[in-house]
Amino acid sequence: MNGKVFITGLGIISSIGKNVEENLESLLEGRTGTAFPVYLDTIHKEVIPVSEVKFSEQELLDRSGLSGKRPVTRTTLLGMLAAREAFENAGLNTLRKLRTGFISGTSVGGMRKTETYYKEYLKAGANPDFDKYIDTHDCGESSQTVADALSANDFVTTISTACSSAANAIMLGARLIRSGMLDRVIAGGVDSLTRFTLNGFNTLMILDKEPCKPFDENRKGLNLGEAAGYIVLESEEAAREGRRDSLGVLNGYANTNDAFHQTASSPDGYGAFLAMQKAIQKAGMNPSDIDYINIHGTGTANNDLSEGKAMERLFQQVVPRFSSTKAFTGHTLGASGGIEAVFSLLSIRENIIFPNLNFTTGMSELSCRPVTSLEKNAGVKTVLSNSFGFGGNNAALVFSAV
Repeated sequence: MNGKVFITGLGIISSIGKNVEENLESLLEGRTGTAFPVYLDTIHKEVIPVSEVKFSEQELLDRSGLSGKRPVTRTTLLGMLAAREAFENAGLNTLRKLRTGFISGTSVGGMRKTETYYKEYLKAGANPDFDKYIDTHDCGESSQTVADALSANDFVTTISTACSSAANAIMLGARLIRSGMLDRVIAGGVDSLTRFTLNGFNTLMILDKEPCKPFDENRKGLNLGEAAGYIVLESEEAAREGRRDSLGVLNGYANTNDAFHQTASSPDGYGAFLAMQKAIQKAGMNPSDIDYINIHGTGTANNDLSEGKAMERLFQQVVPRFSSTKAFTGHTLGASGGIEAVFSLLSIRENIIFPNLNFTTGMSELSCRPVTSLEKNAGVKTVLSNSFGFGGNNAALVFSAV
């Protein structure tokens, strides 16, 4: 089977909103979610800003529909809320006999829960009060819990390729549909903020202590965030049988790997270039067919320059309009490809291009500049979404209007 892969549902929770429409409203109003953390217990609480979902774990549990009888992590709760919204947005009251899978990307899994209890666990030894949290640490636990709640169990797996995790989950979902192995896939990703993540990125010296400035000459680093974003992918036959309206088509996708450095992108951006080039080719398109690029755009010196060079190489002197939405949501790591897939499809649905916040000065090494104000009636029919992870794992997705 080589038919089209349709998107019929969207779901998201992030620092700028608890659902799709709240996120869209924040994007339209230029409202960022970056602030000092409230719920993450860290020594950097009044020093390093993050983009935190504005709910406690108890509030998330109350909204999730899960019973709470067994331990659940913040990662699972965020994933549950976004995946259920996508599920309901697609009108999937029942899965019927169609083969439905759930594929989720994440980098931290249940680490936030285990890092809260590990010191007490070490002191107490084998203690039933703490043993129960060990089972929630594994990255796949959140995926299985959400899949069980939605009865999307025909195929369940978890992808952890750092910041490209969710994009790779979407890509795998599309491949399984096109190969005829599944009819429908709920795919995307989720990550929650943890002390380990914050401390690790701080050690790498790539965190900005102010709101991040992607693609700006004076960028100082990224702001970490947490979020979950999922889309419902369906074969043409499944979408037609369910009489569901399509929000777009996933036309192309590709993954490449630099293997240049454990954390840094290759200076020439060759892996990013190949990912974008191959995704566009897979879509049967030319670079000139891309109307907008939702760039990876983290705000770090290395990543932005590498991605910028890759875009100028691929598009020559005619780089499409582009912007990073990470100044809104922070860099949500394993979830970023999922939430930015949602943003890409909203860009098509609303015919708008979101602004690259906090940009003032173009990078001296590049001639291209991001879009800095909201563009309406923008003629957006095809969007390229980039997600580039540690180790040079590069993923690119091409979404188009139906």
